[in-house]
Amino acid sequence: MAGKNLVGPEADALDLGAVFRALADEHRRSVMTELAADRSDSERGCNSFNLPISKQTQTHHFRVLREAGLIDEIDYGNRKGIRLRRADIEKRFPGLLTLLGAESPGATAPR
Repeated sequence: MAGKNLVGPEADALDLGAVFRALADEHRRSVMTELAADRSDSERGCNSFNLPISKQTQTHHFRVLREAGLIDEIDYGNRKGIRLRRADIEKRFPGLLTLLGAESPGATAPR
């Protein structure tokens, strides 16, 4: 069954401020860290991430990531899939995904 692709900004329109705001949240950053570490870039279900938050809050976080241009969302009606926009991110912000992939899961920035 084909899904409807929920579109974020074009690659050339990715905004560093929006990307940083999206990555400022620990839950969104943990999703991005997992996606960056998985070089297969396969589509994943939203429930495949171990996020200790409600489904509604997860929906909000995935929308923020999509609107920042970091992921694509595919709406299948009763579920959504997500996919990292690796090529677009690497083109616009070289090295960002390498930094995210190097961050250990659950790590927080030093204060």
